[in-house]
Amino acid sequence: MLIKRREFLTTCGLATLATQIPVLTAQGKPFPNTIRKPPRLQVGDTVGLISPAGIVDAKDIETAQKSISQLGLKVKLGKHILDRYGYLAGKDADRADDLNLMFSDRSIKAIIAMRGGWGCNRILPLLNYSLIRSHPKIIMGYSDITTLLLAINARSQLITFHGPVATSTWNQFTVDYFKRILFNSEAVTMQNLNPSEVRLEIIAPGKARGKLVGGNLSVLSAMVGSPYLPSWNKSILFVEEIGEDVYRVDRMLTQLKTAGILNQIAGLIFGQCTNCSLGDEPSFTLMQVLQDHILPLGIPAWYGSMIGHIKDKFTLPIGVEVEIDAELGTIRMLEAAVSLV
Repeated sequence: MLIKRREFLTTCGLATLATQIPVLTAQGKPFPNTIRKPPRLQVGDTVGLISPAGIVDAKDIETAQKSISQLGLKVKLGKHILDRYGYLAGKDADRADDLNLMFSDRSIKAIIAMRGGWGCNRILPLLNYSLIRSHPKIIMGYSDITTLLLAINARSQLITFHGPVATSTWNQFTVDYFKRILFNSEAVTMQNLNPSEVRLEIIAPGKARGKLVGGNLSVLSAMVGSPYLPSWNKSILFVEEIGEDVYRVDRMLTQLKTAGILNQIAGLIFGQCTNCSLGDEPSFTLMQVLQDHILPLGIPAWYGSMIGHIKDKFTLPIGVEVEIDAELGTIRMLEAAVSLV
């Protein structure tokens, strides 16, 4: 009897996943399998700022403190926030220590990365995932911070947030989603503010439901094969990228495909590919590459959501159940991402 192609591919993907994530923790205990939601933010709460990746300077901190304080929040800086170690914001152990301490500090209600860059992948083995789970807090960022968001979601089973870093442009669009999701505990529907001004292209129409998972494409592809990725089974994958030629996007999507990830997802959202070029001729267009990889999967997908290295950003809760509509370009949360207590 012939096995249906989709079922076969899904089975292969699950087998691949099983080789990536160990069943037990380093202490020989099973990983938690129930998701935790961090408490919501309230005016007057303290936010911890850390530099887990690239270097920041005093001017960056000054700008970030002003932005965060305008949200009605207080700021506490990580001990090593201004450290420098080559192109990293301090040594691996120190950057990891800042993150662990922020989770253990009862005065801190949320943790926001100062910026992306590179370096988060290096500190994953140094994080205390049991501590993080026992002290659930909002942690947010994007770009290289994708590494932390996915690893903490996978290992600590905590909802994490793909959204602005502390040095982002905190404009009305970005602040509105940030407050509604993290302060008001709303289950919002995310949609581009003005679709006529932002290129939105349907790859494949339709609706799908699943757990929202994703982040920066190059960072995600660099994590494939590690024990720090969540389950992809029937998930909604979102990705974004910056400064990559189309052939590199093709290469990274091919890696997700051959790793069995694309064959498991229920839907795909490609946010913005900022400053992505065709590269040397001849070349495919980005849409041709996306169609090559996604159309055979038979899942709804679109390009152009407000996700990525752009001023107007959604706050995306990783691990929350959502419903997407590729024709409308909407992401509808089916549950709140934060708890009221």
